[in-house]
Amino acid sequence: MDFWTRMASPGPATVVVNGVTLGVGSRVRLRPRARGDVLDLVLDGRIAIVEGIEQDDTGEFLLAVTLEDDPGRDLGEARMPGHRFFYRTDEVEPVERARATGRALVAGIGNVFLGDDGFGVEVARRLAALGPIPGVDVVDFGIRGMDLVFALQQGYRGALFIDAARRGEAPGTLTVLEPELPDGDGVPVATHGMDPVRVLLLARELGPLPERVLVLCCEPAVVPTGAPGEELVTELSEPVRGAVDAAVDLARTLALDLAGDRPDGQEDGGDRQDGGDHRMDGRGKE
Repeated sequence: MDFWTRMASPGPATVVVNGVTLGVGSRVRLRPRARGDVLDLVLDGRIAIVEGIEQDDTGEFLLAVTLEDDPGRDLGEARMPGHRFFYRTDEVEPVERARATGRALVAGIGNVFLGDDGFGVEVARRLAALGPIPGVDVVDFGIRGMDLVFALQQGYRGALFIDAARRGEAPGTLTVLEPELPDGDGVPVATHGMDPVRVLLLARELGPLPERVLVLCCEPAVVPTGAPGEELVTELSEPVRGAVDAAVDLARTLALDLAGDRPDGQEDGGDRQDGGDHRMDGRGKE
């Protein structure tokens, strides 16, 4: 393997430090060895979250981290300088987590100017307004596909996409899917577009995906094409609007399940390992 091919390949998923396996999402205490500048002095002893593992051309491992208490940590997760730092494995100390549960991402996706396509955004907005959910991050991604790609690299145990999708059901019908990804790579994703499968395929090229990904979708009634001259629609149709409350409740339940530690083999109503689905009408009834 030549130098450029090696540098372009994803880094390892885990690395062992002081007998502890670290991966994306692990907590570490920073211990800069050089102490050559003010930044080393300021960050010494701070708790950070591992966002990625890289390996240079000499084989040395480098941990990309963001500070746990950084109010701009999302900028670090988006790989912005000033909020993302690199340390050698001998410059960090593993820190045990306070609890064994994982983290889950709830991603509201869709275009609010295309009628019912804004369903996922509205559900994410309503869910976030209810207050923090333990172990769950609720984010309105809209049509920012690349932002969602990078977010999937942040060590989430599970992810829930919320979207509008035509499946031949009555408008307002909710469906829970567990997508199966095709083999292959080189799948492009638009910077200002959102196709959940393409997002997952590109995220898989960059690193490991969450252990489990679900899609909560709603059958739309009105979705303009966005063609030039077509009138924009910024409101949900009546049947889709009527499904939002049930979707919020279902999304919260699914997110907690994705984040929690269940005993091996224990099943729940949303588990569909065969790529099947679970349908409900807009009133939350099967």
